[in-house]
Amino acid sequence: MKNTISKALFCAAATTLVACNGANSAGSNPTDTTAQDTTKLPPVETNKGNTDYKPAFEGQTRIAGVKTTTAFAGKVVAEGLKSPWGIASLPDGRLLITEKEGTMRIVDPASGKVSDAITGIPKVDAQGQGGLLGITLDPDFESNRMVYWVFAEPVSGGNHTAVGKGKLSADEKSIEGASVIYQALPTYNGKLHYGGRIIFDKDGNLFVSTGERSDLETRPQSQQLNSALGKIVRITKDGKPVAGNPFEGQADAKPEIYSYGHRNTQGLAFNPVTGDLWNSEFGPRGGDEINIVSPGKNYGWPTITYGIEYKGDVIGNPPIQQKEGLEQPVYYWDPVLSPSGMTFYTADNVPEWKNNLFIAGLSSTHIARLVIKDNKVVGEERLLQSEGQRFRDVIQGKDGALYAVTDSGKVYKVDKQ
Repeated sequence: MKNTISKALFCAAATTLVACNGANSAGSNPTDTTAQDTTKLPPVETNKGNTDYKPAFEGQTRIAGVKTTTAFAGKVVAEGLKSPWGIASLPDGRLLITEKEGTMRIVDPASGKVSDAITGIPKVDAQGQGGLLGITLDPDFESNRMVYWVFAEPVSGGNHTAVGKGKLSADEKSIEGASVIYQALPTYNGKLHYGGRIIFDKDGNLFVSTGERSDLETRPQSQQLNSALGKIVRITKDGKPVAGNPFEGQADAKPEIYSYGHRNTQGLAFNPVTGDLWNSEFGPRGGDEINIVSPGKNYGWPTITYGIEYKGDVIGNPPIQQKEGLEQPVYYWDPVLSPSGMTFYTADNVPEWKNNLFIAGLSSTHIARLVIKDNKVVGEERLLQSEGQRFRDVIQGKDGALYAVTDSGKVYKVDKQ
């Protein structure tokens, strides 16, 4: 009620500064006129945390809030998708989107048109959190039309995270010559934590995230280098380990592993300022985090965590949040953000967003905007919170706008007015 009243008063006083038009609004909070670099607002999170764990350093959680000063709006440009999961921007600005049950579709954000299902994709296991997940285009897509995606692959004895590739046909109705180029082994008979994001680096290699499959039985494999569970791996376009990976030539270590000790990474993005790889990672109950991902580093799960079990039990005996040799998150949330896909903003449409990190939030039902300075989070804002949507992925489109998909099947465009 308080937010509603505040929004109404602000709109009456400053309609020229901010979108105040219901479904197309920028979120539940009105735009502030104070400059971003001088604004010191209370943290956006006001609910009690699940724990009283102390952060490792100041600003690691519940940083000061910020408000975008540029008038912008988030509007639905397409709907009717079935559990969309990943987005890739085609050269002409249309969006190639995966649907969890195993289909891809092309969405034209200008017209709202959604294509028929694209055929030729290998079967997926869509139970639980599985299915057709992240997607990316070959850097040479305009000449080779190659697409790469992550999926839960059903096999005898269970399933595993896998990477597929194939060529988008000229008529855009099928994937031609689809093949599986990588499998994150071992196989496990479960329905949770597949990771699932995939991106290209500047050298034309692929970074892929995998989950540790959640269960107590598999959770320790996040720490084991002979398992691909709970990892970020770096592979070639053919699915082979990249030469120079940190565990290359090490006995009892998978050579594709780039970093380990992850729980369930559903967001990967390169910082445009530093070139560093960042991830967003689901914690348990509390303890969602973002990290700067460095080769060979151990990110701690399940040895250290700022969260607890969903049923309320502590993790570890005793529970610890810091340990020498284990990486600390750049930032964490408690209660959870449920962070999925993410992107750094590099466009000029909204200048104050330049180099900010945007993260799709699921149970938190908003897109988080994080202001980054010197590899630290210095401000946080919640966008589109009033929409009440579970945001699954967010990317920057060819036009410089942000595009996000929701579990309910909507595609949002977020841009200046």
